[in-house]
Amino acid sequence: MSAASHRVSRLEPYLSRSEPAPTLLKMLVGVQLAGIREEAGLSQEQAARAAGFSAAKLSRIEAGKGRRPPAEADVRALLELYGADGHEASVLVALLQRAGEPGWWQRYDKRLMPEWFDRLVGLQEAAEAIRTFEIQYVPGLLQTRAYARAVVERGLPTASAAEAERRVELRMRRRELLLRPDAPRLWAIVDESVLLRVLGGAEVMREQLEHLVETARLPHVTVQIVPLDVTNASAPAIPVTYLRFGGLDLPDIVYLEHIRSAHFLEDREETEEYRVVLDRLADEALDPRASMALLRRTLKERYATR
Repeated sequence: MSAASHRVSRLEPYLSRSEPAPTLLKMLVGVQLAGIREEAGLSQEQAARAAGFSAAKLSRIEAGKGRRPPAEADVRALLELYGADGHEASVLVALLQRAGEPGWWQRYDKRLMPEWFDRLVGLQEAAEAIRTFEIQYVPGLLQTRAYARAVVERGLPTASAAEAERRVELRMRRRELLLRPDAPRLWAIVDESVLLRVLGGAEVMREQLEHLVETARLPHVTVQIVPLDVTNASAPAIPVTYLRFGGLDLPDIVYLEHIRSAHFLEDREETEEYRVVLDRLADEALDPRASMALLRRTLKERYATR
């Protein structure tokens, strides 16, 4: 089987996905274009010059970045330049067309979904595995409605009640990811202080911790707690989300969230550093069974019904 035929055999199943996955499809198109370019013996700079693109534009296309997919005419021009196999070219164009179908999250107001957040949600929807570390809040994919509302009200105290509710609805919709038949594996490491920081009152916290215990029973969900008495834990100072995709040459991506922006790392050396940090944290945290015991003990000692 030729390299082109092998790539096509792995790409064709994505054409029949029931749900649009624009972020994943843009990345797939980009990485395949980069591979065909390299097989044609062209550097990114040479290809951009020959196609009449800026190097930055070709870099964005190959990285699958941007709210919208690249123009079909641009992709066809690149495929022709590279002398791509006809069948492979037709599959890539079909994937590109599917990438133009909006994901459910892209139907929300852009005020709720800036480009960086659009990309995060799309990456989570496409991921095979999600690893996350949280030092302040319960991870978003594990939040209850009442807890999510408390987080939104704390983070955006001037937001209207209607805006706050839309944000909560968006978070609840994101949570459905874990209930899909093809749900990604979620491995969440949470600092113990998150369990003690009261948001929304004791009843909200009780419901949230009960939800954590219940969700951790799912076979694809792992929750570990870093206890307060682990004083030398190698925890980063900000939340970290590490995303891994299927075996289609897609890079691992690290998402670092700031107050009103975010940073995505895709360089292999940088993402590897964060993978090692998360591995160390998992070693330093309580194992999943002991973590559940701590959650239940915290429920009983701090949030039990009076």
